Amino acid sequence: MSDQRGMVQRRGLGHWFTHLGLIIGVLFIFFPIWLAFVASTVTQPEIVRPPMPLLPGGHFIENYSKALFAGVNAPVATMMLNSLIMALGITIGKIVISLTSAFAIVYFRFPGRTVFFWLIFLTLMLPVEVRIVPTYEVIANFGMLNSYSGLIFPLIASATATFLFRQFFLTVPDELTEAARVDGASPMQFFFHILLPMSRTNIAALFVILFIYGWNQYLWPLLITTDPSMNTIVMGIKQMFPSGDDLADWPVIMATSILAMVPPVIVVISMQKLFIRGLVDSEK
Repeated sequence: MSDQRGMVQRRGLGHWFTHLGLIIGVLFIFFPIWLAFVASTVTQPEIVRPPMPLLPGGHFIENYSKALFAGVNAPVATMMLNSLIMALGITIGKIVISLTSAFAIVYFRFPGRTVFFWLIFLTLMLPVEVRIVPTYEVIANFGMLNSYSGLIFPLIASATATFLFRQFFLTVPDELTEAARVDGASPMQFFFHILLPMSRTNIAALFVILFIYGWNQYLWPLLITTDPSMNTIVMGIKQMFPSGDDLADWPVIMATSILAMVPPVIVVISMQKLFIRGLVDSEK
């Protein structure tokens, strides 16, 4: 009896140590974000004069209004809208193309099916940075510079998502396919009414990952946009830093940084349950 009681005590102690470690880790991660938020609510002299305050100031509305509607090269509201359109376009485009590509590779018999799949998979070895010069030339020749189509189309193909959907479709029982065929379902009916609902958690997990990927794009928007009204929020933060002897407006920069984190956080929180199920659920 005493041994069992000791096991429970040791298990309880480990439980608390685990949670203590998690809390300390969260505090380490959250502290810089808290400092950025505090810096976005105070004045410039309060930031540059040590010690920096650790509690929010009284200039929240002023600083965030200046960032949202004034900005440096373009208002932050405009840049966030550009980033949102780009991130959603890339995310939805990648998921749609990957779903249909995986569906064709798994459920249709055509010559070179395996070859085409491995050609798609080999594109993982060619990131945007490697093929950026020919991609830029193609986009420029099509007149897509300074446009949403130029921001989105070169980034919507995803070999990783195609591979993940293919592997999931391979786990769907053949009996389900045969039953749909016997019931007179067409291939697209089978796709929309059976495969898509079954892929819901996978789609949600990929949506979160791909949205953050699209939102954080920097190099490609930097190359193809010269109009300040087409700047993305990640570009805008970099452009706010002064050059030469200019003085940085740190409250506005910190407010812009906090605003840039809001949409990805909303997406992660709103899709958290589906995201986790899509990553760990093995009962497909």
